[in-house]
Amino acid sequence: MTVEVSVESVRAIEAILLVGQEPVPTNLLAELVELPASTVDEVCARLAQTYEDAGHGFTVAKVAGGWRFQTHPDMAPYVERFILDGQRARLSGAALETLAIIAYKQPISRMQIASIRGVDPDAVMRTLHGRGYITAVGRDEGPGQAVMWGTTDLFLEKLGLASIAHLPPIASFVPDASIVEALEKTLRIDATLSDSDDSPGPPQDGASGGDSPGN
Repeated sequence: MTVEVSVESVRAIEAILLVGQEPVPTNLLAELVELPASTVDEVCARLAQTYEDAGHGFTVAKVAGGWRFQTHPDMAPYVERFILDGQRARLSGAALETLAIIAYKQPISRMQIASIRGVDPDAVMRTLHGRGYITAVGRDEGPGQAVMWGTTDLFLEKLGLASIAHLPPIASFVPDASIVEALEKTLRIDATLSDSDDSPGPPQDGASGGDSPGN
């Protein structure tokens, strides 16, 4: 016997699948919309065919015993591009610092990066490599033949540079020598004043070990 399905029930199934973070089991859908499980499967299958016929970029698919909305397989390249671009837009401070070191010091080994940053760069280097910003460019000729790292064409593309030679001079990020000298002098003066404040003052009247005048 064919069970009549109302428009409201179909819309309810769509709404539930839309908010479900995981595939929604058929039995649960059936309970929520008060329809037989076989009917729910039929409704979901018809929805999938309707979306396919209309040329939508999404569909309803049965996965692991449940139903869910998912992107159409044909749209995978666009979805992948969107996800990867979103990841690349959120590099951490540590990743940006490591990327700058590699950009200005390349070719450079992991140990050399660690000595500059003072921490193990493995995690951020894996992130940078995974996103296509750095790559192995050779091996050190010294003992151990460490892998040497450099930046990629994608790195240049993101910065709008024709080559590494067009990176801003590193000197532009370092204070002028006169500024450094003035800063050091100020710090020395501050340290001297601090030491003076902490030193014991002159003895007060009556505080000395000898007899006071007139006694």
